[in-house]
Amino acid sequence: MKQILFATENEAKIKRFSKKLEEKGIEIISLKDIPLKLEIEENGCDAIENALIKARAYYHACGITTIAMDDNLFLENVSEEYQPGMYVRRRNGKRLSDEEMIEYYIDLVKKFGENGKLSAKWVYGMALIHDNEESTYSWNKESFYLVDKQSNKIETGYPLNTISVHKKLGKYFTDLTDKDKLVMQEDESDVVDFITSHV
Repeated sequence: MKQILFATENEAKIKRFSKKLEEKGIEIISLKDIPLKLEIEENGCDAIENALIKARAYYHACGITTIAMDDNLFLENVSEEYQPGMYVRRRNGKRLSDEEMIEYYIDLVKKFGENGKLSAKWVYGMALIHDNEESTYSWNKESFYLVDKQSNKIETGYPLNTISVHKKLGKYFTDLTDKDKLVMQEDESDVVDFITSHV
């Protein structure tokens, strides 16, 4: 079985692709599996550039096929100066707390949304390096609503789930059941195909 390094410590990201890749004969190892920790300045201008920065650093340090990914948040009908992009938790050079994030994004919904709702989507970028060849891929998830009234639950570390509503289910992300999550799970076989076709 081929091994590839996923340059992340986020177990959710690894779980997201590991089963499908194993079916194709590829095993993912994570940063927790290697005795190396790099300090990397992710100073790219978008998700692809940041993914490339991470992938290059770990590929050159470890010498094995490496993938990395990053994401940007895009808000529909919002002017460029207010687009969060890569800086979802950062505003004017300040890192926002969970409560400050909720307040800030509610203000954006009130400013740019309609009827208390603002369409948003996550845009992903992945970089893969194999035999010194760099490849990239970008995709986005189904759009959802940011709303101006928060749910009763706050998920520590994921404050936007408190004001995010699934468009089809009409539920706050904080209120989604395991069954709901299965319904809303998106097919990312194109991402798996991208990885398998480049290793």
